[in-house]
Amino acid sequence: MLGELLLELHSEEIPARMQQRAAEDLQRLVTDLLKKSGLHFDKTESYVTPRRLALVVRGLPRMQDAVREEKKGPRVGSPDAAVQGFLRGAGLTSLDSCEKRDTGKGEFWFAIVEKPGEATKDALRRLIPDALAALPWPKSMRWADQPMRWVRPLHSIICLFEGETVPFTFGHLTASDTTCGHRFQAPARFSVRDAGDYLRRLRVAYVEPDFATRRAAVLKDAAFAAGNEDLVLVDDPGLADEVTGLVEQPVVLLGRIPQDFMSVPREVLTTTMRTHQKYFALNTKDGALAPRFVIVANTMTDDGGKQVIAGNERVLNARLSDAKFFWDQDRKVTLESRLPALKDIVFHARLGTVAQKVERVERLAYEIASALHADAKQARRAAKLAKADLVSGLVGEFPELQGVMGRYYALNDGEPAEVAEAIAQHYAPQGPNDRCPTAPVSVAVALADKIDTLAGFFAIDEKPTGSKDPFALRRAALGVIRLILENRLALPLKVLFRSALSLQIAQAESERSPTEELMQFFVDRLKVYLREQGVRHDLVAAIFAKGNDDDLLRILAKVEALRGFLTDGEGANLLVAYRRANNIVRAEMKKTPDLKLGEIDGKLIAQDEERVLVAALGDLGREASGKTQDEADFRHYLATLARLRAPVDAFFDRVTVNADVTTVRRNRLSLLSAVVGSMDRIADFSQIEG
Repeated sequence: MLGELLLELHSEEIPARMQQRAAEDLQRLVTDLLKKSGLHFDKTESYVTPRRLALVVRGLPRMQDAVREEKKGPRVGSPDAAVQGFLRGAGLTSLDSCEKRDTGKGEFWFAIVEKPGEATKDALRRLIPDALAALPWPKSMRWADQPMRWVRPLHSIICLFEGETVPFTFGHLTASDTTCGHRFQAPARFSVRDAGDYLRRLRVAYVEPDFATRRAAVLKDAAFAAGNEDLVLVDDPGLADEVTGLVEQPVVLLGRIPQDFMSVPREVLTTTMRTHQKYFALNTKDGALAPRFVIVANTMTDDGGKQVIAGNERVLNARLSDAKFFWDQDRKVTLESRLPALKDIVFHARLGTVAQKVERVERLAYEIASALHADAKQARRAAKLAKADLVSGLVGEFPELQGVMGRYYALNDGEPAEVAEAIAQHYAPQGPNDRCPTAPVSVAVALADKIDTLAGFFAIDEKPTGSKDPFALRRAALGVIRLILENRLALPLKVLFRSALSLQIAQAESERSPTEELMQFFVDRLKVYLREQGVRHDLVAAIFAKGNDDDLLRILAKVEALRGFLTDGEGANLLVAYRRANNIVRAEMKKTPDLKLGEIDGKLIAQDEERVLVAALGDLGREASGKTQDEADFRHYLATLARLRAPVDAFFDRVTVNADVTTVRRNRLSLLSAVVGSMDRIADFSQIEG
């Protein structure tokens, strides 16, 4: 007979950003405790709204299985203190309840503890409070004189198993079978019988408990309302998630933006609506921003939402009035005239002011643009003006618009379009889903800004540690990697790092050069990036371990070539032979530390298979010509390497490495060492997994 658990935590409003994670944590904690207690189940369902977390566990048994535990104790004949400690730990009073067993390493005591199964309802009464106490809120609070912590004050708890209340206590609350509906439209409390009854009665009480259903309703109703006005809803998945976390019963309404504000840049309008008010923007059919917006309210009103719309329009108009004022004022002065004010903004206490950073980025952008055959003068100009909008009134009010507003002001000042675009895009890409700049001048400035930041913080030894990355250096490095790989740029990173470090204030006072640390940091980030792209990170490690290549594009090309080589039959088999040879050589070196392997002595070669392998290694050395840095050379060497397979296979089939004569054995080990060395010449094959 299988039962059903229903758990609901009803509280004051949970911040939208915490809801989904809290629902997952609750599910994880409860189910982990159930499994540990031998309470297996069929499936779980999780629900979350701004005011409640709910969990349904279906298919639970009515009784726990009996548990039989064995605990190994001390060796038979051990001192009494050890025996007594073992008995206390096992909850026993004498060795009469224990068994002696010979484990092959001696005879030991074993305690056998059999626990009868507990009624599931009783087990839940014990387990659920532990799960609730362990819920890891990012921020929590205590209220009144209650010792427990929760994200917001808890109002009630439902806990039902097979329709019966599990009456545990959590803080000042005792679990019951009652809850309430929508805060304003159905606040009266009501009882529920089971999960189905709970979900049905909540929906009657103006609460949609399922997040996905509620989100779909938000988007469907918003798109429908927009369509009625011949408009199109602007796609914004992040805002849809957030808004869904703010309402229990979405009510979609449309507001208007006065035409006076439509002269303000689109980004200002949408940022004001989205970030500050949680409104959806609407487009006209031709893609222009429409003077309308979507409000998602949490309450139905008797007037059809007229007062809600009017109130939201008043709030939005006030913010847009501020924005329009700053927009008009900011355009009265040029970006260049704002540069002196950057001297008053500290970028970092040890890295100087923003004005000093701008000087460094200018020089670096010029160098990068020259290397990319882009317009270096435009890159320098864009870098000079890129941070100037930080001291504008509009960016002061809306920090999220830095860079974006710089572009508008640059165009207003008559700067070239390439310069304006580079100013707008110099922070990009800011994440894996952010658009990556492609225009050469924009790419040069974006690279310069990020590399300067990375060089600066490595120069003062403020590197990311563990999960801590307060200056977002990992994100900056991934931004550089995306800029290089997506634009297919051949750039010597170490040269750029040295240039960037030479410009740092901190570096001038230190003899420490973190160029290699920076390069290793980039390789680690490259592995992460490629892993997310489905590329094997062990191949990156194998390539990077064998050289000083600092060209990410070339490293990636080599990784691809190596991947192709290893998926081919010849390469895969050769890798097996490499491991065999490497293991033999390492084992012999371990047994005989003073064993010297070196040149192969032709006089000691007795079998044809040895001669063929020596000849193949000689051909390999001549064809490689000592160069494998270029991608073409690398591929050619791999193709040549594949010819080793047959001679190596024949060697292992017919030649005994551990010959009785010491000199012959050493000569054959030298031959295997040469095989390993030939392969390791282009990549560290020992780092390749699988």
